[in-house]
Amino acid sequence: MMAGLGLAPEQTQRIERDGDVVAARQIGRHLAAEIGFSRPEQALIATAISELARNIVSYAERGTIAFATVERDLRQGIRIVAEDRGPGIPDLHAAMTDGFSTGNSLGLGLPGTQRIMDEFDIRSIPGEGVTVTVVKWKSR
Repeated sequence: MMAGLGLAPEQTQRIERDGDVVAARQIGRHLAAEIGFSRPEQALIATAISELARNIVSYAERGTIAFATVERDLRQGIRIVAEDRGPGIPDLHAAMTDGFSTGNSLGLGLPGTQRIMDEFDIRSIPGEGVTVTVVKWKSR
């Protein structure tokens, strides 16, 4: 996990169907607005949440997305943890390559999410699931 983050209590959204993806986006956008992110930053955060949640629905069937406000060095941000107990990702290197997809997508989800967010950590154990932790820091 990412060290040195001051964490507020988390809010968690179960992800099992498309409606849960929408709910997760709304939670993330609302929290980002409360922290003071600009509207364009809120949209980027919502996009990252969509990608992570859709991966859960598409590949693992169910999981969770947890949200928390974080602080470090007098900066505020949002931490999002997407976690599932699905099949995992057998080749993380390939999965982090633009254009790679095991489904019928453009293959931009994980690499795009990594570009959108300031911090990105992915852990996968094949057969046990995936945990993706991302942080977006508010601009100074």
